[in-house]
Amino acid sequence: MRVVVADDAVILREGLARLLEEAGFDVVGLASDADELCALVERTKPDVAIVDIRMPPTHTDEGLRAAKQIRARWPQVGILVLSQYVQARYAVELLAQGTERVGYMLKDRVSDLDELSSSVRRIGEGASVLDPVVVAQLVGQRRKGDTPLEDLTERELEVLALMAEGRSNKAIGERLFITEHTVEKHVKNIFATLRLPQSGDDHRRVLAVVTFLNAA
Repeated sequence: MRVVVADDAVILREGLARLLEEAGFDVVGLASDADELCALVERTKPDVAIVDIRMPPTHTDEGLRAAKQIRARWPQVGILVLSQYVQARYAVELLAQGTERVGYMLKDRVSDLDELSSSVRRIGEGASVLDPVVVAQLVGQRRKGDTPLEDLTERELEVLALMAEGRSNKAIGERLFITEHTVEKHVKNIFATLRLPQSGDDHRRVLAVVTFLNAA
């Protein structure tokens, strides 16, 4: 799997590249800013681009904007966005364009090689990945104020949180020790409780996750 890495911090950029190479990925290029990243993606057509949210010149959201541009111009390229802190709105912006080939992960988790490798591979294969630490923090914040999630049961919230991580119904069932059929029933209840419009299940999953993130 071909990967590019964009981060203005040379130590993190080079270190991340080395970790990925040790895990068997083909790192085809490194970038230090958003413009360099977009030129690199156009030239190398990687399977996944790993992008720091904050890059020069303002160190605010240049990486996020570059990620959105890549998704629009090269939809076949997966995006894994790295963030120093949990920012729900960043995850919302990424997932609002669809959940295929996209991920959001905290920087202090990239040293976990197994977690990093699994996330990059899942994104490259078309799935979405939200860092479990991000999801856990968002779940902890969900009771602040009146939100659309208040009518969900605790089990349905657990299912929705795992959906937000990008888990399939089968993976959710294995994590919660329930059958896949039971997970499907919970997912349907989530759709109904959140009053999501009739559409394909994949699209409704996106809407449910966005509702979850916005509520946090």
